[in-house]
Amino acid sequence: MSRFFVALLPPQDIQDYANQIKQYFADRYDSSSALKSPPHITLQPPFEWADDNKTVLEASLKEFARGQQPVAITLKGFDAFAPRVIYIDVVRSQELLTLQANLMAYAESNLEIVDKVSKTRPFAPHITVAFRDLTKQNFRDAFSEFKKRQLHFEFTADKLTLLLHDGKRWNIKSEFAFLSNE
Repeated sequence: MSRFFVALLPPQDIQDYANQIKQYFADRYDSSSALKSPPHITLQPPFEWADDNKTVLEASLKEFARGQQPVAITLKGFDAFAPRVIYIDVVRSQELLTLQANLMAYAESNLEIVDKVSKTRPFAPHITVAFRDLTKQNFRDAFSEFKKRQLHFEFTADKLTLLLHDGKRWNIKSEFAFLSNE
């Protein structure tokens, strides 16, 4: 079994910016866990999948992606899930919420992937820059530094990304273009 998740990745220049912020958190606040994955917006949280069945997973995600339209994404400022997570805020749009809900429903009905936590909590799109190994004191200090910091990016998400955990970090396994991007 391997661990996967499905996400939207911003363009490389935005990833580079987010990685600089993650590195700042590692250096200044001793929080490096966020460096273990590329900057992303999680759509389908981590799940286990049989190694000998990866082609079914990838074919199914490709099929889903073909039916999707590109989605405009706006990143604006920083926010937090106290007391451990600081993130770049993703503006909630109806298109993004619909994409995520449709993917979750598709994964459940076609792949039997069910994330019980997501069923009880509303989707809160974000790009994590510090979490898990951020102490409560460092969280308070860092969030007071970042909560008023200005940030604004816009991009169009035109593909899904499947990420695979190698035991240490998350890596891009496959990408699936949305309909109008083929």
